[in-house]
Amino acid sequence: MKPTRRDMVALAVMSGAATGGAANAAIDRGARVHMLVSPDGRLKATLDASGATPKWSVVYDDKPLLLPSELGLWLAEGRLLGEGAKAAGAAPETFEGHWTPVFGQASRYDQSGRQITLHMVDAKAGVRFDIVLRILNGAVAVRYVLTGLPKGDKLSLMGERTRFRFPDTARLYASRDEGDIHVSTQAALAPLEHPDLTGSSDKGPYADLPITVDAGNGVFGFMAESDRLHYPRCMARAHEQGGLVTYLMRYPGRATGWGGEDDTPQEPTFEIAVGQKTPWRVLLAADSAKGLIELHHVVPTLATPNQLGDVSWVKPGHAFRIMKPYSTDASLRAVDFAQARKIGYVLFDAHWYGDGTDASDPTAPIAALDLQRVIDYARARNIGVLVYIDRVAVTKALSEMCRLYQRWGLAGVKLGFMWEGRQSDVDFITKVVRAFGEHGMVVNLHDNLRPAGLERTLPNYLTLEGVKGNEQFPAARHHVNLAFTRPIAGPIDYTICYAQERNQTTNAHQLALAVTCYSPLTLLYWYDKPEKYEGKPWPELEWFDACATTWDETRAIAGELGEYVVIARRKGETWYLGALTNEMERRLDLDLGFLGQGRWTAVRYKDGDLARPANRTRVVIERQTVDAKSRLRLQLNAAGGQAIRFEPA
Repeated sequence: MKPTRRDMVALAVMSGAATGGAANAAIDRGARVHMLVSPDGRLKATLDASGATPKWSVVYDDKPLLLPSELGLWLAEGRLLGEGAKAAGAAPETFEGHWTPVFGQASRYDQSGRQITLHMVDAKAGVRFDIVLRILNGAVAVRYVLTGLPKGDKLSLMGERTRFRFPDTARLYASRDEGDIHVSTQAALAPLEHPDLTGSSDKGPYADLPITVDAGNGVFGFMAESDRLHYPRCMARAHEQGGLVTYLMRYPGRATGWGGEDDTPQEPTFEIAVGQKTPWRVLLAADSAKGLIELHHVVPTLATPNQLGDVSWVKPGHAFRIMKPYSTDASLRAVDFAQARKIGYVLFDAHWYGDGTDASDPTAPIAALDLQRVIDYARARNIGVLVYIDRVAVTKALSEMCRLYQRWGLAGVKLGFMWEGRQSDVDFITKVVRAFGEHGMVVNLHDNLRPAGLERTLPNYLTLEGVKGNEQFPAARHHVNLAFTRPIAGPIDYTICYAQERNQTTNAHQLALAVTCYSPLTLLYWYDKPEKYEGKPWPELEWFDACATTWDETRAIAGELGEYVVIARRKGETWYLGALTNEMERRLDLDLGFLGQGRWTAVRYKDGDLARPANRTRVVIERQTVDAKSRLRLQLNAAGGQAIRFEPA
């Protein structure tokens, strides 16, 4: 993203009391109030350093989204860096064009936007720092850069105060750990904690990012972070004076292995170096909840570009888990099943190398498994083998494992019980993903993690968990709300469980998840063995066989938070559409204008006659010819859905 100075016309930089023209004001680099306008003119962001504390605010289509909200960093001694600081000049920039992700929800990501860097001096602390505000179509982001210290090259911090004050009418959709999505006001933000995961983490009424916001005035927002490198992970909490404020984690999520509370590995402070950029605090904006879905490119766009070099070897695809008990013959049969179903990977989950204790050796498969034979057999069929390892294993011998697994010919790893939260945890994750990438292996990280664009920086990072997954059999409403929340920020390993007796949804609903949940590495048939499907009439499985996992284009067709969602994604010349409803039966008339010219064959995988429980509802397959002017009626059962493949006729 090469910046230019063409923003001198489009960028309005205004002094606190100035009323002169934008072009004249833009020349005043010493102004204390700066406004940025998005390229499409719909979004306006203001950075105000005229008062005691810097503030930012955002309006969309002239409606308030973010009310004036304070900015700053908490110094280790408890003082707010930025309070009483003075502006000492500003530098505008413009970013233009598109960039091409290695994989994504579209084949091109728009990066055009404008930016102002406000140079600040905190005389009391003797610290110089920048506040950077960037605006894109549908997004505003702010970050800090440490630029100077009175002595030394590192600054000790205890937290950050980036505040988000939304209108009082706002309703928030947020979760914590692997819990349900909770709807609340700003003051009542306190998603239910997951007892198995939160016990080791920060105690208090905190929410994980991302958070989706219905401002109540026709504007929708989405809080996220991007480019989290060498910095603690961000959460949010209600602020005593209204709105939300960032909270930086001091404990790791999903951590195990220490004694009592006194032995908990807390990091109450951390250090940043001169020149370091803090993560972006991102706010998306749209005039509908579905409009947020089409802003999926923003978080990776703001992240540091690819640091691995040539990553042409990175291959997205479906994966099939080999179920226990492990044996060589059963594993070879699983590879055959994957080949028949056009699945690109097979996965050995926990215990392929022992009983899961710290003493287990991840360099030696169990006696019943000739892993090298399985790897060679799979590679001959263009199928990659993935293996599960846990945090303890990679902590002990990361370099040795990378070299060994590369010699074996493994395609990648799934890492479990990973800690994320403290600065040291973030550093460790980056180190691990980079190490496997440098040895030609893809990575899937599990447990209490959240996306921040690292898949752009290290493109072998195909997917991560950090969600109440489908293997927990959540209600249909959870799947609907999920489409408006977590996947907008980054890949989500959702472990689709097809035709499971514990599912609370119809089977057509499960098919549609392959579109509504974005994951370059998509796990299918999570609880199943090949014999469930082999030699039996499952014609609807052709949907999974054909469905892509990365996309050339994504369109949010329709939807409302908590009610229903319809998303269409294109791969090559074929469109795939997923429609989900909550626990209410629903009829939808779809505009097919996204198809463009020509006639199309729509292969529809529909809910059949309603059955109880919903997971016993059969899938009906229909074909019809449509074009962009057609209106397609969808009949969705309660907790139902529909999956449609559109191919040129």
